[in-house]
Amino acid sequence: QVQLVESGGGLVQAGASLRLSCVASGLTFGAYRMAWFRQAPGKESEFVARMSQSGSSTYYRDSVKGRFTISRDNAKNTLYLQMNTLKPEDTAVYYCAATLKIGPLRSRLDYAYWGQGTQVTVSS
Repeated sequence: QVQLVESGGGLVQAGASLRLSCVASGLTFGAYRMAWFRQAPGKESEFVARMSQSGSSTYYRDSVKGRFTISRDNAKNTLYLQMNTLKPEDTAVYYCAATLKIGPLRSRLDYAYWGQGTQVTVSS
């Protein structure tokens, strides 16, 4: 079965960096568009970033542009999210997701497979 397993979260101070990883199994990773979403306590899930199958195309939500970088290694079936200059408002559970759909792909409904999430907490 398909599994997406995130790791790399933690508790850091504002201004610090973290790199999240998402290892995929049970699917042809290179065929899937991949994304990161996040959900803060008491808030709706929100799109963070997405990447095309080859990695040639990326898209970010405005609030993370210039600070976060999505990348992938298809040989390792792994998706990454490098997060720099973290802010307290970045505190959330971060999820990776996979889809074969095309389009804006900024809605949870566009994604078929999800990981269990990894907690990121940024203290001020």
